[in-house]
Amino acid sequence: MRIGELAARTGVGARSLRYYEEQGLLASDRTAGGHRDYPERAVDRVIRIQELYAAGLHSERIARILPCMRDEDGGPSVRATPLLVAELTAERERIDRMIGDLERSRDVLDEVIGTAAGLLATDGPA
Repeated sequence: MRIGELAARTGVGARSLRYYEEQGLLASDRTAGGHRDYPERAVDRVIRIQELYAAGLHSERIARILPCMRDEDGGPSVRATPLLVAELTAERERIDRMIGDLERSRDVLDEVIGTAAGLLATDGPA
């Protein structure tokens, strides 16, 4: 499939797809006319890349992780290593810390909103 079709099917812009190729995250063949030609499995690969970016991983780490994952389900391939497990565990711990920070921020906002709403209810509009 051409880059435009892959972009449409994954919701990822062609510019991002080219970047993924530059980073070694995605591969394509070339047609006789020089156009990119992606295999059907590229759809799963792009979705997996997007999920890893959304989890906060950067392209260098994603490039190390992708060969150890199956695109279809994200499960480990036969190339998964103890080092990969350690890296992914560290990433998960980082994400857990971020979640904790966000929950604390939300709690502070809830308090401020509650206080402000209470003041508005008793004092009327400002």
